[in-house]
Amino acid sequence: MKEIKTKDAGKGARFVNKSSELSSRMKRGLIRAKDNVKNLADDGQVTPEEYAEDKIKYASEDAAGEVAHDSKETVKKTYDGSKRLVQQIKQKRQSGETIKQTEKSTGKQNFKTMKRNIKTAGSSTGKTVKTSEATARTTVKTTQKAAKTAEQTAKAAKKAAEASAKAAKRSAEAAKAAAKAAAQAAKVTAKAVVAAAKAIASGVKALIAAIAEGGWVAVVAIIVILLIVVVALIVGSGFGIFYSMEDSGSGMTMRDAISAINTEYEETIANLKNSTSYDKLEMYGGRARWPDVLSVYSVKTTSDTVEGQEVATMDEDKFEILREVFWDMHVISSRTQEKTETEIIETEDEQGNIIETTQEVTVTYLYIIVQHKTPEEMAAAYSFNSDQIQQLAELTDPKNNRLWNNVLYGFSTGNDQIVEVAKSQLGNEGGDIYWMWYGFNYHPAWCAIFVSWCANECGFIEEGVIPMFAGCDNGVAWFRERDEWKDRDYIPNPGDIIFFDWEYDGYTDTADHVGIVERVDGDTVYTIEGNSGDAVREKHYTIGQRNILGYGTPDY
Repeated sequence: MKEIKTKDAGKGARFVNKSSELSSRMKRGLIRAKDNVKNLADDGQVTPEEYAEDKIKYASEDAAGEVAHDSKETVKKTYDGSKRLVQQIKQKRQSGETIKQTEKSTGKQNFKTMKRNIKTAGSSTGKTVKTSEATARTTVKTTQKAAKTAEQTAKAAKKAAEASAKAAKRSAEAAKAAAKAAAQAAKVTAKAVVAAAKAIASGVKALIAAIAEGGWVAVVAIIVILLIVVVALIVGSGFGIFYSMEDSGSGMTMRDAISAINTEYEETIANLKNSTSYDKLEMYGGRARWPDVLSVYSVKTTSDTVEGQEVATMDEDKFEILREVFWDMHVISSRTQEKTETEIIETEDEQGNIIETTQEVTVTYLYIIVQHKTPEEMAAAYSFNSDQIQQLAELTDPKNNRLWNNVLYGFSTGNDQIVEVAKSQLGNEGGDIYWMWYGFNYHPAWCAIFVSWCANECGFIEEGVIPMFAGCDNGVAWFRERDEWKDRDYIPNPGDIIFFDWEYDGYTDTADHVGIVERVDGDTVYTIEGNSGDAVREKHYTIGQRNILGYGTPDY
């Protein structure tokens, strides 16, 4: 008997499944289109963050759908196969002869075994279906969880991007603020600060571009701009005076200006002497320290709200400001007074005896008084505000002595300091500035006073490196007590203090004169001495010669 053929229902099932799948995909497509429309309606465009979120969401849904679909297909194929087997068995049972022949040849036991196999197959198929469905559900849940995690990650990335954008914006604003501050500083600066301002402007543009690109160049640019701004602000402030040593192209340096004003000061005193007839001179007071004068000048010049200027350079206009400040700080007055004094007159009689007689004489005294204001008094005179007063206090602080030495004499450290100070005084006559500083109101022997004045300008008296002394023997004793004394055969160093014992009094081994060692060339020592013919002069001697008493060797 021909085997009965049955219609394959799988094709119809596959058609239905494809139709269902197509319907599902169309539904998902409509949902996506709706989401895109919604996103576009929010702000007119789909942002990169929204696009990323949707991409992850839809990819997850597609993955879940594909897994569920494949699992259902596997289960259905297994089930359909089992069903076809059962149908074939039923068809064979319906053909009587075939079924009976089969029962006879194989026995009832085989038939029961076949039924159990069919039942087991059906049960296994059912279990497989259930297991596949459970696996599909688990896969869907896992995929949904992954999609949710991805969505959260996208949101976090979005927030991080927004934070980065805000940080970049703040950096750009800070850069603009720095440029604005630098531009303000440029209003009170000359060539140095103008150049700095140009560098700042260029740097800001590069910084903003670098920040926009997000490159590492932005970090370097920020550091460079901050350094430029700091330097510009320092130069543009009163502290720019510490950078005023060099000629910036005007043909005048700070030391030139100071020298010119010192000359004017000395000429003023000389004119008072020359314009008056007198027998004796007494002077009181003294000139202000240049660091004090320059500190007042710096604050006044840089903080002028109308015509503020930097003080790192010197020109004719700023020279006039400095000159005005100097004379605002000083008052020089003079007067004359006649006094009747008893004068002792010595005469020699015919036998060679000294006879002393007295007589009343009229003596004309010239008094010259130099008064100077302190920085605090000048702050009051110029109506400085609290910020200006604070800046003035910082500039005049003793901790800046080394910086002031660099401005005034071109050095900051080492034993060459006192040599440079002494050299700057070459040619000074009379020594008024030195002995008036010491406190004398008359013209004394001032060689030791000159050494003390130079040491004080360097801060060495305050540091205990060199003593303040007016008598040469006192200086010798000070160095010997500290084991800082060398005999005449010693080869000195620049900055050593040289003491002399003149022959005119018979070499008493006591000090008659003192100076500062400038340098040694071969066996010759060159010195700078105050009160050498009542002036500051350069001299030289042979090392070891008899009129050299010895050397004080300061511990610089």
